[in-house]
Amino acid sequence: MRLTSFTDYGLRMLMRMASQPGQGFSTAELAEEFGLSRNHLTKIMQRLARAGIVETRRGTGGGAFLCMPAESIRLGEIVALLEQGQALVECFSDGGGDCTINGCCRLKARLRQAETAFLEDLNQTTLADIALPARTAA
Repeated sequence: MRLTSFTDYGLRMLMRMASQPGQGFSTAELAEEFGLSRNHLTKIMQRLARAGIVETRRGTGGGAFLCMPAESIRLGEIVALLEQGQALVECFSDGGGDCTINGCCRLKARLRQAETAFLEDLNQTTLADIALPARTAA
Protein backbone atom coordinates (compact mmCIF):
# COMPACT_ATOMS: atom_id res chain seq x y z
CA MET A 1 0.00 0.00 0.00
CA ARG A 2 1.25 3.43 -0.87
CA LEU A 3 -0.08 6.58 0.77
CA THR A 4 -0.47 9.78 -1.22
CA SER A 5 1.83 12.73 -0.62
CA PHE A 6 -1.27 14.53 0.70
CA THR A 7 -1.42 12.03 3.58
CA ASP A 8 2.35 11.96 4.07
CA TYR A 9 2.53 15.74 4.38
CA GLY A 10 -0.54 15.86 6.60
CA LEU A 11 0.99 13.35 8.99
CA ARG A 12 4.24 15.35 9.11
CA MET A 13 2.32 18.53 9.97
CA LEU A 14 0.34 16.79 12.70
CA MET A 15 3.49 15.18 14.13
CA ARG A 16 5.06 18.64 14.45
CA MET A 17 1.90 20.12 15.96
CA ALA A 18 1.69 17.27 18.48
CA SER A 19 5.23 18.03 19.66
CA GLN A 20 4.07 21.46 20.91
CA PRO A 21 0.29 21.23 21.30
CA GLY A 22 -0.22 24.72 22.74
CA GLN A 23 1.69 26.44 19.96
CA GLY A 24 0.13 27.71 16.76
CA PHE A 25 1.79 26.75 13.49
CA SER A 26 1.38 28.62 10.23
CA THR A 27 1.42 26.75 6.97
CA ALA A 28 4.31 29.00 5.92
CA GLU A 29 6.39 27.82 8.91
CA LEU A 30 5.55 24.19 8.30
CA ALA A 31 6.23 24.49 4.57
CA GLU A 32 9.65 25.96 5.27
CA GLU A 33 10.50 23.38 7.94
CA PHE A 34 9.63 20.43 5.71
CA GLY A 35 10.61 21.95 2.36
CA LEU A 36 7.08 21.57 0.96
CA SER A 37 4.64 23.70 -1.02
CA ARG A 38 2.72 26.17 1.14
CA ASN A 39 -0.31 25.91 -1.16
CA HIS A 40 -0.36 22.13 -0.85
CA LEU A 41 -0.11 22.32 2.95
CA THR A 42 -2.92 24.88 3.03
CA LYS A 43 -5.25 22.41 1.30
CA ILE A 44 -4.30 19.70 3.78
CA MET A 45 -4.81 22.06 6.72
CA GLN A 46 -8.25 22.98 5.40
CA ARG A 47 -9.30 19.32 5.27
CA LEU A 48 -8.01 18.75 8.81
CA ALA A 49 -9.88 21.84 10.01
CA ARG A 50 -13.15 20.79 8.34
CA ALA A 51 -12.83 17.43 10.12
CA GLY A 52 -12.37 19.14 13.50
CA ILE A 53 -8.81 17.90 14.04
CA VAL A 54 -7.21 21.33 13.89
CA GLU A 55 -8.47 24.83 14.46
CA THR A 56 -7.05 27.76 12.55
CA ARG A 57 -6.88 31.26 14.01
CA ARG A 58 -5.91 34.47 12.27
CA GLY A 59 -3.83 37.32 13.57
CA THR A 60 -1.22 37.69 16.26
CA GLY A 61 -0.89 34.46 18.21
CA GLY A 62 -2.74 32.67 15.45
CA GLY A 63 -1.94 29.64 13.37
CA ALA A 64 -3.18 26.08 13.42
CA PHE A 65 -3.73 24.27 16.72
CA LEU A 66 -4.79 20.73 17.54
CA CYS A 67 -8.47 20.71 18.59
CA MET A 68 -8.03 17.73 20.91
CA PRO A 69 -5.21 16.06 22.79
CA ALA A 70 -2.79 14.17 20.55
CA GLU A 71 -3.48 11.10 22.72
CA SER A 72 -7.03 10.97 21.39
CA ILE A 73 -6.16 11.28 17.70
CA ARG A 74 -5.83 7.84 16.06
CA LEU A 75 -3.55 7.41 13.05
CA GLY A 76 -5.94 5.17 11.13
CA GLU A 77 -8.62 7.84 11.36
CA ILE A 78 -6.20 10.47 10.06
CA VAL A 79 -5.04 8.27 7.19
CA ALA A 80 -8.64 7.42 6.25
CA LEU A 81 -9.53 11.12 6.28
CA LEU A 82 -6.55 12.23 4.21
CA GLU A 83 -6.82 9.31 1.77
CA GLN A 84 -10.54 9.98 1.29
CA GLY A 85 -11.39 9.72 -2.40
CA GLN A 86 -8.21 7.76 -3.21
CA ALA A 87 -9.21 4.24 -4.15
CA LEU A 88 -6.76 1.49 -3.23
CA VAL A 89 -7.50 -0.12 -6.60
CA GLU A 90 -9.58 1.03 -9.56
CA CYS A 91 -12.59 -1.13 -8.73
CA PHE A 92 -12.90 0.61 -5.32
CA SER A 93 -13.55 3.95 -7.01
CA ASP A 94 -17.04 5.32 -7.52
CA GLY A 95 -18.68 3.33 -10.30
CA GLY A 96 -16.06 0.57 -10.16
CA GLY A 97 -13.78 2.13 -12.76
CA ASP A 98 -13.16 0.18 -15.96
CA CYS A 99 -12.60 -3.20 -14.32
CA THR A 100 -13.73 -5.99 -16.66
CA ILE A 101 -13.79 -8.69 -13.97
CA ASN A 102 -16.02 -6.83 -11.53
CA GLY A 103 -18.71 -9.18 -10.24
CA CYS A 104 -16.64 -12.36 -10.36
CA CYS A 105 -13.40 -11.11 -8.80
CA ARG A 106 -12.38 -12.69 -5.50
CA LEU A 107 -9.47 -10.32 -4.99
CA LYS A 108 -11.64 -7.30 -4.19
CA ALA A 109 -12.95 -8.73 -0.90
CA ARG A 110 -9.42 -9.64 0.23
CA LEU A 111 -8.15 -6.17 -0.58
CA ARG A 112 -11.03 -4.61 1.39
CA GLN A 113 -10.15 -6.80 4.37
CA ALA A 114 -6.48 -5.86 4.08
CA GLU A 115 -7.32 -2.16 3.86
CA THR A 116 -9.56 -2.43 6.93
CA ALA A 117 -6.87 -4.34 8.85
CA PHE A 118 -4.28 -1.71 7.87
CA LEU A 119 -6.39 1.13 9.24
CA GLU A 120 -7.33 -0.85 12.37
CA ASP A 121 -3.65 -1.49 13.03
CA LEU A 122 -2.82 2.20 12.60
CA ASN A 123 -5.62 3.02 15.05
CA GLN A 124 -3.58 1.25 17.74
CA THR A 125 -1.25 4.26 17.57
CA THR A 126 -2.05 7.83 18.51
CA LEU A 127 -0.59 11.07 17.24
CA ALA A 128 1.09 11.47 20.64
CA ASP A 129 2.97 8.21 20.04
CA ILE A 130 4.63 9.61 16.92
CA ALA A 131 5.02 13.29 17.83
CA LEU A 132 8.30 14.78 16.71
CA PRO A 133 10.73 15.85 19.42
CA ALA A 134 9.90 19.37 20.64
CA ARG A 135 12.11 22.04 19.16
CA THR A 136 14.05 24.20 21.55
CA ALA A 137 14.76 27.86 20.97
CA ALA A 138 18.29 28.52 19.77
